[in-house]
Amino acid sequence: MTTETRTDPAPPAGTPTDATRPDGAQAGDAQAGGPRADQARIGETLAAVPGRRPRAGGKGRRLVRAGSLLAAAALWQLLTVTDAHLWLRFDRLPTLGEIGASAASRVTTPLYWLDLLQSLIRILTGFGLAAVAGVAAGVLVARSARAGDALTPLFEAVRPIPAIALVPVAILLFPADEQGIVFITFAAAFFPIMVSTRHAVRALPTLWEDAVRTLGGGRRHVLWHVVLPGILPGVFGGLSVGMGVSWICVISAEMISGELGVGYRTWMSYTIVDYPAVIVGMLTIGLLGWLTSAAVELAGRRVTRWLPRAEEAS
Repeated sequence: MTTETRTDPAPPAGTPTDATRPDGAQAGDAQAGGPRADQARIGETLAAVPGRRPRAGGKGRRLVRAGSLLAAAALWQLLTVTDAHLWLRFDRLPTLGEIGASAASRVTTPLYWLDLLQSLIRILTGFGLAAVAGVAAGVLVARSARAGDALTPLFEAVRPIPAIALVPVAILLFPADEQGIVFITFAAAFFPIMVSTRHAVRALPTLWEDAVRTLGGGRRHVLWHVVLPGILPGVFGGLSVGMGVSWICVISAEMISGELGVGYRTWMSYTIVDYPAVIVGMLTIGLLGWLTSAAVELAGRRVTRWLPRAEEAS
């Protein structure tokens, strides 16, 4: 009786052995699913994804963004200095030098900072109230059939009305212009937040709630531990949109019925034909809107950092 000796085939060329594995992991670790083996599998999977490109460096992306702003400024300067009169008329617009001189003179006055503070108080007050009311209303109409039947027709009838069109109503309702402007800001932000919250609640998998109820959780437990954490991405999407719409409406309301604020000062500069000051006001509005929207997005990232994320694009 002969004994047959079994010989394993040689590994293909280029296959890392236990002695040549770059991470130093043994074959037993790979079979057992050790952490290094898991990282290696993830890296190989990501590298094999078709069309996946490595993420660009942060420094290079910042240079590109700064370059785009500089290119736009250079184009503005070229068109205004040469008094370009193409299809668009740039001969009446101020140059960068005139805008810079106006900005330097305005930022040194207390009135500029008072206007800026007044607009910030209005936007934060109206937006804060809209955030609380919008999230509460969105959850209510999505979770309660009776509340949805009673409130949804009213919301859908008022939602298409532009918030700035409510200025006459605000003037009649509120005794002071300040309260009316806050009301306009609230109305502008409320509906995007409410609609985003409503859709986020309805998009939650019912399996989550069923699992909690199976384990003995009540409606309050489901609300605080399932619904509210689950809708956070959708809520912050609505908050970001609501912040942008709020700035549009608060500036418009200030132009119509305000006495202080960036919008009011920008409109007054236009009435006295101070075009450099108008551009300074526009740049101030854009900077304030960008900072507040970035703050909302940063808060959303911090609150939802427990969620798995795709590769960042910004």
